Amino acid sequence: MFALFDEAGKFLTGRVLSEAESSLQLELESGKRVKVKSANVLLKFDTPAPATLMANAQALADQIELDLAWEFAPEAEFGFAELAADYFQDPPTLEQQVAALLRLSEAPHYFRRAGKGRYKKAPADILRQALAAIEKKKQIQAQIDAWSAELAAGACPEPIRQQLYKILFKPDKNAPEYKAVVHAARHTHLAPLALLQQAGAITNAYQFHWQRFLFEHFPQGTGFPPLQAPAVAEALPLAGVQAFSVDDSSTTEIDDALSVQGLGSGRVTVGIHIAAPGLAIEPGSPIDEVARQRLSTVYMPGHKVTMLPDAVVQAYTLEAGGPRPALSLYLTFDEAELTLLGHESRLEQVPIVHNLRHDQLDRAITADWLLDPAAEPGAPLADDHAALRPELSFLYRLALACKARREAVRGKPETFTRPDYTFKLEGVTAEAPCGNERVVIGTRSRGAPLDLMVAEAMILANSTWGQLLADSGVPGIYRSQASLAPGVKVRMGAKALPHAGIGVPCYAWSTSPLRRYTDLVNQWQIIACLRHGTTAALAAPFKPKDAALFAIISAFDAAYTAYNQFQTGMERYWTLRYLRQEGITELTATVIKDNLVRADTLPLVFGVLGADGLQRGAHVRVRLGQADDIALDISGTVIERLDAPPEALDEDAEDDLALASPLAIAVDVDESESTDTSPPAATTAS
Repeated sequence: MFALFDEAGKFLTGRVLSEAESSLQLELESGKRVKVKSANVLLKFDTPAPATLMANAQALADQIELDLAWEFAPEAEFGFAELAADYFQDPPTLEQQVAALLRLSEAPHYFRRAGKGRYKKAPADILRQALAAIEKKKQIQAQIDAWSAELAAGACPEPIRQQLYKILFKPDKNAPEYKAVVHAARHTHLAPLALLQQAGAITNAYQFHWQRFLFEHFPQGTGFPPLQAPAVAEALPLAGVQAFSVDDSSTTEIDDALSVQGLGSGRVTVGIHIAAPGLAIEPGSPIDEVARQRLSTVYMPGHKVTMLPDAVVQAYTLEAGGPRPALSLYLTFDEAELTLLGHESRLEQVPIVHNLRHDQLDRAITADWLLDPAAEPGAPLADDHAALRPELSFLYRLALACKARREAVRGKPETFTRPDYTFKLEGVTAEAPCGNERVVIGTRSRGAPLDLMVAEAMILANSTWGQLLADSGVPGIYRSQASLAPGVKVRMGAKALPHAGIGVPCYAWSTSPLRRYTDLVNQWQIIACLRHGTTAALAAPFKPKDAALFAIISAFDAAYTAYNQFQTGMERYWTLRYLRQEGITELTATVIKDNLVRADTLPLVFGVLGADGLQRGAHVRVRLGQADDIALDISGTVIERLDAPPEALDEDAEDDLALASPLAIAVDVDESESTDTSPPAATTAS
């Protein structure tokens, strides 16, 4: 004797070995013996053989018209044998009963299970909805199959082209566009990105990277809502200084300027003047909401996306030609010893008389010209710039002294032997580059006099104001580094902790409020200190342990890292383009680690073959392979070991390792469809 039974919704058959009151011992066709409850046994039979029965029954089940069966089925709950009797004949044969059972179990939209071998037909309205859903699913699947076939044939359907970045980077795995790409990738055995490239979905590598960035960080576009910059309400005193800024020619957000008073008197006062949008922009205002959403200006070769609208920037930028609202820090030094005698902070109007430009003056304003009164400038210098020689000379001497003091705290000198690379695109006519422009890659040595004096002044301001906030009990946003040990990274937080990398007891970004939201927040807090003194903690916009402040820190850290990574990626894109533009097929490089090298004259880190066993810092000549503008990847082969001895790698060497990785684009084709930690950025001329 044989029995057919229900095992968790599956119908199995077996030969009856023994039978008790509430269970049976069965032997399946595979030879496995199982114990089955009597309640789960639906049929017992002697003939035909189970395999023959199930095959014949399945063939007969396929012929049962579900609509007709639904009509025949009783309104009340029924068993499969009852339906077989109504649909076929009464009494039904064994095969007809099993066919009805199989068909009922295959059509849950027509009949719902009501127990072992028991069913109830679905209400008419529910059935209509289910059938409509099934038909829609069939149509979607047909569309998926059609799109998949087009992709495999080398054509990209327009709906997939429109969803390109979502499919690649933030996929909805239930979307038909995503499923079509996955199916086509499986069929063609291509990676999704390669498949889409082959299908023509990506026609411009630059636009691919740019649009991907916008998709991830500016899904509503980079435009601003209509905003008007509020004026500074309070009457500010006019500072008795003649201040000047030092920036690149492309800089429009001029955040900082310097002044020098008292030369020759023995006591010299250096003024560090920071643009003061915090005097006019209120926390929670429409402009603040925009700044808090963007968190920072985004830089890239040939273009930038500013944190604030241009009209707002122009209202507060330290542009030469008149007095500008500023938060000023005055530090008094002994003119000979360069020791700090005292400092004071003020809110005031600061006359800006010059906007000096690095790229125009670095060759002229040399260390020799600043330190030796008899030396000539390194290049012709305008009279008004030459007139600043005494002030610039003092600032340079002070910068060297400040740097030496910081290095003493650090325990070792800063070793930055490589230049900063600058990128300039020729022929940019649109709002953003199109990707085909000619690129000029230049250099600016780290520690050039103008660069050093500004950098040291900003460190003085950020550390001094950071300490002011801490002493006043007012929370701020700090950057800290516990030590210079390998792997110890710069952290952001609300506590005034030492920054070992810079060599200061605390460091709060406060000097770029037009382009970094953290600096604007800190400026609001500093203004509260200057206005309210000992009660500043009660009056400051952000109170101690303020959850909003920690949210800003977290959001800024993530956004700033992402923006820097994008800038690095775009600089790598233009570097790869520069190689083709200049016909460079070989270059010299320095071994960083394992099979990674850094180009000696370009901002490029990449993998090579043939560097096994070479010492870190060794110089090699490399033949370049084919560049991939989408993956931002290039490789090479070592063709010569140069005789120059290995050089000591500077402090950015470890960060360089992050620049060698190609772009990762992950679309999982195997998955079933179902519901300052960043590297230092090169200077960009945009």
